Amino acid sequence: MITLLSRLFIGKNPDFNQGAVRIAFGKLCSILGIVLNILLFALKFVIGIFAGAISVLADAYNNLSDALSSVLGLLGFKLAAKKPSDERPFGHGRTEYVAGLVISIIIIVVGVNVFRDSLTGIVDNTQVKPSYTQPLYLILLGVSVLVKAYMVFYNYKIGKKINSTAMKAVASESIMDVISSLLVVGCAVLYKFTGVDLDNWCGLVISVLLCYTGIKAAKDTVGDLLGKRPDPSLVEKVYQIVLAYDRILGVHDLVIHDYGPDRKMISLHAEVSGDEDVYELHEVIDSAMNELDLKLNCVSVIHLDPVCVNDEELTLYRVKTQELLKQIDNGITLHDFRAIKKDGQKQLLFSAVLPHGIKLTDNEARERITDLVTQSFDGFTVKVKIEKSYI
Repeated sequence: MITLLSRLFIGKNPDFNQGAVRIAFGKLCSILGIVLNILLFALKFVIGIFAGAISVLADAYNNLSDALSSVLGLLGFKLAAKKPSDERPFGHGRTEYVAGLVISIIIIVVGVNVFRDSLTGIVDNTQVKPSYTQPLYLILLGVSVLVKAYMVFYNYKIGKKINSTAMKAVASESIMDVISSLLVVGCAVLYKFTGVDLDNWCGLVISVLLCYTGIKAAKDTVGDLLGKRPDPSLVEKVYQIVLAYDRILGVHDLVIHDYGPDRKMISLHAEVSGDEDVYELHEVIDSAMNELDLKLNCVSVIHLDPVCVNDEELTLYRVKTQELLKQIDNGITLHDFRAIKKDGQKQLLFSAVLPHGIKLTDNEARERITDLVTQSFDGFTVKVKIEKSYI
């Protein structure tokens, strides 16, 4: 169905790297989700009322929350499509993350309400009606499972292609919907053949699944909003593109700023030989930036960082210093390593990048590194800049 609808409203062979195509698929999937979830809600609500089954009603309200989630997802895609403005020069892409967070909260609220109703039913020993096991009900519930399974398929497939946090959250939640619907059908079949009523207990399990799904989705979206480490595959692509240029010797201080899907800014320092022509190197840096922008659909900024490549003594100093840093922590790395003479004194200057798990403050690390390197290099003063990695 989603393939047919996409061909009708978006076109054949769409380019998922284009922002307009991404937004169009997001809107299409959200609208389809609204329609299917409202139909499932109506179906399960009627069955739940006539059968007096709290598990079916819980599943119905779950589908209603899914419909609301799709509405919020649609709103998120619409707002994310707005062009940048003077007030928001990076666009409105993070609106989709906010929508994903609201969706997660709705899921958690529904889960808590279902838990309360199920627990009340267990305490009061509420029983389902005999009509609970009518063949028509079982068939319709079975169809609802298939519909939800299809929703998992298209939300996950499209969400992965367009890298949508909101759609991935919906897909994860739909997996739990399939499980909960199967539990409902299983309870109905068990009641039909054995007379054992596990309806309220089934509702309790569904509520726990809902809360788990909501909390997990909320954790992911909060990470996007607050800022989290970039995808390792994206980091690897950046390194591959930049280091493919022979005159770029190394990369450090890589930072990837995420302002929403298809709205990323990448900044880094590219090490180049200090002996080469600066104008030629500038052309190389420009080419690398253009390639990053084109292939990763981002805005990139590269700082040209000249390094000494022909000084064997300095190279030995650098290697020895890196070995010394391992005595403090194996995760410490360095860059911008230089040796200069100033006011008749020899100085070693470098930046030390601390791992996030290190148990030293920046000042403590600076003091320990300075003391250790100073003791090892007679006649040198040492200046260390402390940094943290953002990848």
